[in-house]
Amino acid sequence: MLDALTVAVSVAALALAAWCGLAAFRDQPTKDWHFIGMAVVTLLALVQLVFGVVQLARGEKADEGATIFVAYLIGAFAAVPAAGFLSLAERTRWGSATVAAGAVVLAVLEVRLHDIWGG
Repeated sequence: MLDALTVAVSVAALALAAWCGLAAFRDQPTKDWHFIGMAVVTLLALVQLVFGVVQLARGEKADEGATIFVAYLIGAFAAVPAAGFLSLAERTRWGSATVAAGAVVLAVLEVRLHDIWGG
């Protein structure tokens, strides 16, 4: 796994969590700018998903198994979009809080992906 990409996804996710957490603190729902931030984080997670699958296809192996690794990659890719869709249903401060929580979940999944790969 590419460590720089894992760090980039983690930092972007934590920045999104702080940004949406601040919006929740200010009693604001998610806005268009938040969705652009979610798209950037999701794009980084997609790049990581593709990179991880390509590495597995090239014959490299995760320490804890390919199945669990791919499952975590898919979960990491889906965490922020799922929170974003939930925030559309809840157009209050809790929508922003949901996105912040989803971004924190993504950062935690990144740490676990690093461990599964053999970091």
